Amino acid sequence: MTLDLREEVIETLREALRVPFAQGGGALDRALEGLHAADIAEAMRELTPPECLAIFNWLDNERAADLLGELDSELVRYVTENAPTARIADLLDRLPMDDAAEVVSESTPERAEEMLSDLARLAPADAAEVRELLSYEEGTAGRLMTDKFLAVSPESTVEMTMGKVREASKDIETLTDIYVVPNPRYESPLMGVLSLRDLILASPDQFVTELMVDDPVSCSVDDDQQSVAKLISKYDLHALPVLDRQGDLVGIITVDDVIDVLVEEFTEDYLRLVGSDAEEMDRRSPIQVARLRLPWLLGTLLIELCAGLVISHFNHSIVLVPLLASFMPVISAISGNVGLQAAAIVVRGLDTGHVSLDRWWRSVSKELAASLLMAVACGIVLGTVGAMWSGKATFGLVIGGAMSCSMLTAGFMGTIVPMISKKLGFDPAATAGPFETAFQDVIGFGVFLWLATLLIPWIS
Repeated sequence: MTLDLREEVIETLREALRVPFAQGGGALDRALEGLHAADIAEAMRELTPPECLAIFNWLDNERAADLLGELDSELVRYVTENAPTARIADLLDRLPMDDAAEVVSESTPERAEEMLSDLARLAPADAAEVRELLSYEEGTAGRLMTDKFLAVSPESTVEMTMGKVREASKDIETLTDIYVVPNPRYESPLMGVLSLRDLILASPDQFVTELMVDDPVSCSVDDDQQSVAKLISKYDLHALPVLDRQGDLVGIITVDDVIDVLVEEFTEDYLRLVGSDAEEMDRRSPIQVARLRLPWLLGTLLIELCAGLVISHFNHSIVLVPLLASFMPVISAISGNVGLQAAAIVVRGLDTGHVSLDRWWRSVSKELAASLLMAVACGIVLGTVGAMWSGKATFGLVIGGAMSCSMLTAGFMGTIVPMISKKLGFDPAATAGPFETAFQDVIGFGVFLWLATLLIPWIS
């Protein structure tokens, strides 16, 4: 949904909500007509919680269930705490069980237990499945998986399997892959996987064991969700089978769930890189968030004080050439951006596996080469500006040289700091930005003012 369309949808919803439901329920129907659940959820981020609840209550159960699976954590909690409990149970029953488990996990423990009890009265099997999913650690494959997949026995022929595909329930998550297990009615070891394409092209009397891929790629219920995303990306899978601790097939993870994971992880990493974390902001109190972020900021403060000491050491040079002070923020800002870019690339590479701690020198050398090219280009540009501004070529040389050194430092620190943090067990996204910026300020200002002092007779 484009920005203009989103604003139009938000305004239309607000106008419809201003009309009393007894008189203008049709206005809200017209405002919601044709909107996808994801678009409604996006628009609701700009509305007040009571307005969101009014829209949620107005929707029929089918659309409300779709919307519940798209809402942010805070709105999910508000809606589930204020909507009728019987209705929430019905909506959970309509959702895929992995999405239902996510909704329950975002509620308070007391409210979660109430919802599970209501769901157990309505659909005991679904409630049991949700409880099983919630028994796995958050962020693991067990939390992401669904048990709605199609499995057949090794004695099945292509014709028999095609019959099961046609009869498959609409709850089946995907029919792209079909799983071969000794006993499809119970949890049992995974023997192989065959694709629907191979099934369609095969002879009707062939056995599935002739078509299946033996020993397929799989993951464990305890595997981290990022590892799952890497496997699906590496092998271009549509779905990944999940095995329990005994090696039995208990579920699958589809590519759409992995996309959600990657988007969530990227957003959280980016926000942590600039000093914020979406999950912490959402789930923790302001005091808890401040406690988590303050140590890194205090560490940055100490390093920046070193930059202050460097500047104070060269005060006499700044007094003699006041124009130096005009270029210090420019050098700091451009170098800081170089470092943040490098840190963002490395943090994402560490998450996706494209950057390895065992081959750290490759990433460092590549980033230094790129930083050198950018540093030379920016150094020449800023040096030229400095020379024209001051009327002295030597002043431009000082400015250009300092810019180049500061950018190289920022590129190096932006690359190496996340790796060191990862090696020491810290969150690289939380430490990279603050420390990279602080170190490049110390070294950048130091080189800048040292060169200026060295050439003071020619630039003053």
